[in-house]
Amino acid sequence: MGVEEHRELKVFEEYGIVLDYLPQGIARRSYRHISTPIVQVLGDTMFTLLEATIQRRVNIQINQKVYIGKGRRDIIDHILGRIRYEDLSPEGKDLLPDVIEALVKEQEQRFIQFLNEAQPISPRMHSIELLSGIGKTYTMKILLEREKSPFKSYQDISSRVGLQDPAKIFTKRVLDEITEEQKYHLFTRPY
Repeated sequence: MGVEEHRELKVFEEYGIVLDYLPQGIARRSYRHISTPIVQVLGDTMFTLLEATIQRRVNIQINQKVYIGKGRRDIIDHILGRIRYEDLSPEGKDLLPDVIEALVKEQEQRFIQFLNEAQPISPRMHSIELLSGIGKTYTMKILLEREKSPFKSYQDISSRVGLQDPAKIFTKRVLDEITEEQKYHLFTRPY
């Protein structure tokens, strides 16, 4: 539990959003105390929760986008590993829904593409039904409308299907995948 060893971690994220800055470091039962400043970051592609150390003498801001990919990093020193939602600081947990919503709005075409290409999970269940508030009725409306023409935007979905605020629906699903045990992961990597 807690943080995986750095050498075993395969980071698929290029950028992340800083959820919290812990200047005194952290202490967890799962590994030794780290007394250097730590940041808790949410990856902006697979919504991976990570902890990392930062370069010396850099200023870090909450909600700042930072490069976390391979190669030379200007703010992040190295990735300590993945963390679970339970390992987030209270401040990180408070900020998480807003950061996810901002990313869902910023990546609108990714989520629209999901609706345009989503497939059934089984003969009795479609992957679209995994979205909060979308049952069989809305799923059928979405499938019928996308046959006529692909969706172009959140507004297009709202006007053609009647869904209020599709970005909030996607945000809720991403948050559920991060905070709760899920059988299926549509937008995140399982821990």
